[in-house]
Amino acid sequence: MGNNLNVSEYTNENGVPCVRIAGLEHFTPSDIFECGQCFRFARLGEERYGGIARGGYIEAAKEGGEVVIAGSTIEDYYNIWRDYFTIDFDYGKIIKALSADPVIGRAISSCPGLRILRQEPFETLISFIISQNNNIPRIKKIVESLCRNFGEPLDAAGTRFAFPAPEALASFTIEELAPIRAGFRAKYILAASRMVADNIINLGDVYNMSVSEGVKYLCAIPGVGIKVASCALLFAYGKYDAFPIDVWVRRILQKYYAGAQPPEERFGEYAGIAGEYLYYYERKISRESV
Repeated sequence: MGNNLNVSEYTNENGVPCVRIAGLEHFTPSDIFECGQCFRFARLGEERYGGIARGGYIEAAKEGGEVVIAGSTIEDYYNIWRDYFTIDFDYGKIIKALSADPVIGRAISSCPGLRILRQEPFETLISFIISQNNNIPRIKKIVESLCRNFGEPLDAAGTRFAFPAPEALASFTIEELAPIRAGFRAKYILAASRMVADNIINLGDVYNMSVSEGVKYLCAIPGVGIKVASCALLFAYGKYDAFPIDVWVRRILQKYYAGAQPPEERFGEYAGIAGEYLYYYERKISRESV
């Protein structure tokens, strides 16, 4: 739990402010950033990842059992990153409950440091629109191109860019989005951006909706189906009972739970977390078997 942590600030050898968190369990950068929930972080070394989120660049690492967030002051940690990394969420309690299911127990054992991020809603929505009929490397490439072409620069050298605001994207045409090579998804990116910019869709309102209400609301956006809406609810809004199902997840459910009750009923209020453990577990198994 976040209340039992030792959080301190220091400056590293490069003059970058850092926050060190001692006593935090269930936090492994590779599990967090390789499980398919976000697309702007890259591996920099052993259990060290760098990326852009919440309008800033950070590096998250595990060093000697402690978590280090480079690029963050202690103030940034409490105002931004504690929420982003859901530091105060009791994963020990959830893991204990979910591990009663033997399949989920095996999945958790393979990636015990996975935790669901609390991402920015518009970025998450657009990223998962891009994810449709796509693979993770290509999703990352399109998202990065979108930011480089249309996002605000975050540094003087122009090497890092924020995710573009809906108002910015709404002003472009499909032809102007051609450089990001999003294909058929470009029209859906624009439709979502325009509906959010015009306040036809108020993403802030979704925080107060149930999963079923949120799915119905977001599915009013062209190109957003139940799976994309559920991903947004799980990865941006912290609605852990949202259970995104695509072709890959459907195969996993058929493999382990054919004929069983729906996952939302089987895993209850933490179905989405259970689903992410299963998804990443199967991805790891498939890579290891190659």
